[in-house]
Amino acid sequence: MTIIRWLFDAQLVLGDQHILWREIIGNVFGLLSALGGMRRKIWAWPVGIIGNALLFTVFLGAVFETPNPVNLLGQAGRQVMFIAVSIYGWYRWKHRDSAGNTAVDPQWAGARNRVLLVVALIGGTAVLTPLFRMLGSFEPVWADAWIFVGSLLATYGMAKGWVEFWLIWVAVDIVGVPLLVSAGYYASAFMYVFYGGFTLVGFFVWARARRKNAIPEPVTV
Repeated sequence: MTIIRWLFDAQLVLGDQHILWREIIGNVFGLLSALGGMRRKIWAWPVGIIGNALLFTVFLGAVFETPNPVNLLGQAGRQVMFIAVSIYGWYRWKHRDSAGNTAVDPQWAGARNRVLLVVALIGGTAVLTPLFRMLGSFEPVWADAWIFVGSLLATYGMAKGWVEFWLIWVAVDIVGVPLLVSAGYYASAFMYVFYGGFTLVGFFVWARARRKNAIPEPVTV
């Protein structure tokens, strides 16, 4: 139990900044999951789930008595959502692979689904903002709600194989970086900057695969 507690509280000290190793490792797992998603590898889902579990404890700083006692309810809540949707995506991709197909064939969401995604992102943010504010989330609360809803839609889009899901991540990163910096989560903010460029690359990779109707080799775990 002492070792577990030490691993739970381990920190990287940079000057007067204290960054939990859980935050760093959780984001690294998230990056590996994104890399696996870009390459359409099934292992992207379980790797992402591990990162989600770690980051859930990080973003409830006041609950887990971390060096940064700030609760970002949207950030914490989306980790739970990630795990649930990732289980769906993991099953969906593995089911296709077991049938002798690729894990996912990139496809465009289509005009109707694009409109629905935009409406869901804006509408969901408007609905959740007062709820997150009532629960005591960090200001600006709308940004926390935007990140939560956008992350839900992006993860669902990835499970469906929609190329546009990468652009939703870009929208999440643009709002997420200043929010995380203002809340003191510098490791996550840095990773969001990196994610922003990475998701643009992912978009073009999937778009090119869709245009060429590429059929990769069967995916293995």
